Amino acid sequence: MQAYLARLRLADIPAFVVAHGDDTAGAVLVKLNTLDGQAIVYQRSFDLMTGTRKWVVLAEGEEVEVDATLTRQRNFDTDVWVIEVEDRQGRHLLDEPGLSD
Repeated sequence: MQAYLARLRLADIPAFVVAHGDDTAGAVLVKLNTLDGQAIVYQRSFDLMTGTRKWVVLAEGEEVEVDATLTRQRNFDTDVWVIEVEDRQGRHLLDEPGLSD
């Protein structure tokens, strides 16, 4: 997670840890806030077809609805981490090498 935050900083993309989960076992959710009232939340998933892990959309739409999804996830799993990325261009860098697998 620290490497991801460092990559975002190097690309001048603001990002914040908004929920600190378990240091050793917490899942990570990434919220992309495009600063126009819309947002997308990504979670890591295992692709059975390829045997690899990849980032998939958990929720997208109005930011208030996406935030409600995040609240439900945090109520269900108190170990989850939430990173909020703010970028009007929709950049999140999750598709870069080393962040999926």
